[in-house]
Parts: sequence; structure tokens; C-alpha cells
Amino acid sequence: MLAVHTIPAAFSEEDCDRILFQAATVPPEDAKLVGQNKDHNIRRADLVWLDNVPDTGWVMDQVIDLVRVANRDTFGFDVTEFMESVQVAHYDSAREGHFDWHSDIGDGRIASKRKLTLVAQLSEPDGYVGGLLEVMPSSHTVTANTARGTVTIFPSYVLHRVTPVTEGSRVSMTVWAHGPAFR
Repeated sequence: MLAVHTIPAAFSEEDCDRILFQAATVPPEDAKLVGQNKDHNIRRADLVWLDNVPDTGWVMDQVIDLVRVANRDTFGFDVTEFMESVQVAHYDSAREGHFDWHSDIGDGRIASKRKLTLVAQLSEPDGYVGGLLEVMPSSHTVTANTARGTVTIFPSYVLHRVTPVTEGSRVSMTVWAHGPAFR
């Protein structure tokens, strides 16, 4: 069984603050699904893509190092590139922010090449209720560590969700590593 890989304090408090500050400089978009479809019953969140935010290349530099080590030590997948921007997702209780069970591999040209999903916790865990990242690598569910700056990495084909936020707001960052299709 492939593990869910956790990296505590992968991003420092200062890193998290800087990402949040930089992401707040551009207007968010309503979250969509693969294929640009929108379904608030499945996903309700606001997104900022860091490619649209000046001076955020340092985030991707850090992500590349984290994925390289996690892939070497845990997964051993054929990962060749990052084809999508880093997204910062804001799940707010006012909108009942959530993302129901799904996998990150989709039918799209790029989504079909996703190999690893990286999720970084940017907000303080006491700033919201609900909003848990749950990953189902087999017949059991693993709840991701909610400590600020923690990174969770798992195969993109694994089912996962963000439970509804019932109080406050949760902010996380997600990016995918890509490679040839699984065979």
C-alpha cells in the first residue's frame, strides 16, 4: 500500500504568512472542477492561482524540493514536471466551504498526467471547525495533520475530500506533480 506522506513544518510560519499575504493581492475565483465545470454540491471554495501573483516563484522552488524527496523516499513514481500552477484555496464557513470525495486524476489533457498531490496547511488549526483533509489510501481514512505549515503528499488517484467548514475559514495550498500516465 502506498502511504500518505506527511512533512511537518515544511513551510515556516513566515512562509505561510507570506503566501497568504501574496495570495490576498489578487481577486479570488470561484473553484471549479476538472474541465472547468462548476458544482457547488461537490466543491465550494475560492481560489487564487499563484501564477497570477507576482514574486511567488519561491513557493514552487520549495514545492519541487519537497516532492523530489517525498517521491524518492516514499512513492517512486515517474514524475517529470509540474504542469499546473499552485492554487491557494479558501474554504469559508459562510459558504459552507468543502470539496466532496474525489481523485485528482481527470479526463483533461493535463489532469490525466497528475501523479502526486501536495497539500500544504496555511491557516491555524484553531481558526476553523471542520475543513479536515481526509485521504482514503485503502479501506480506511487518514486525516491529514492540521498543524500550520504541514504538507501532505499522496498519489493523485487516491480518493480524498475536505469536510465542510462549519466555523471560521481554512486556507490550504495545492499543487500536482505530473508524469506519464499510470500503466
